[in-house]
Amino acid sequence: MSEWVVLTIAMAAACAVVLTITVINHRRVGEHDDPSETPDVIEYMTMMIGVVYAIVLGLAIAGVWEARGAAEDSVRHEAQALHEVSARAEVYPAEARERIRDSVDAYVAHVVDTEWPHMVEKGELTAKGTRLLEQVRRNVTDYVPANDHEGQAYQPLVDQVAAADDARGARGQNAEATMPGVVWFGLVTGAAVTVGLIFTLQIRRTFNELLLAGLFSALIAFLLFLIWAFDAPFGRGPTAAPGPFTALFPHALG
Repeated sequence: MSEWVVLTIAMAAACAVVLTITVINHRRVGEHDDPSETPDVIEYMTMMIGVVYAIVLGLAIAGVWEARGAAEDSVRHEAQALHEVSARAEVYPAEARERIRDSVDAYVAHVVDTEWPHMVEKGELTAKGTRLLEQVRRNVTDYVPANDHEGQAYQPLVDQVAAADDARGARGQNAEATMPGVVWFGLVTGAAVTVGLIFTLQIRRTFNELLLAGLFSALIAFLLFLIWAFDAPFGRGPTAAPGPFTALFPHALG
């Protein structure tokens, strides 16, 4: 099911529940109930709880957004480091150069075609990807420079392989959901409490009040969906795609 369908259903369900409870509550209290009798302390508590929950939602959205940015950075750094390995190998003899570039291309092809779908589904990297990157490292480190020019390129190549390995590890860590279960419990419970408190203000069945109640509940549902979509950077919603790999290694993905 599409994420947008899930969002539409969630927002519609939230509106329907709130409006249904409002109508039922209006019939229960009767026509002679006076909304102005709501104690001031309840209005104050409702406002404060809403403010606190808004802060919590903002922090949660900022957290998952930052995690998504970190996931995109790790992909970009990994692809750029591997590109540097291929480019800097130009100073090596043809045999060593082609061996290094072929191993880099094999790793990139595996990441885009196999490891990425596996990472989206399982939230983890593949063992074959680890072996292929290790092969890149061996091809770089096993070559003995034949002159000073090759020797000057050797250490930067080793450093770029290490940078790619580090970025790969960060990508694996970012593949998992960032929000702990206890945080989700707090967010969902807070949403229920915040939406439920609007009934303590004895809203009536007028068009304006029903519209505001529905929009408020839909907004809460949308914000929770936004957090859920960004919670897994590689798995849901507007995910971080392997664009840097496809942009820098189009020849390896033909």
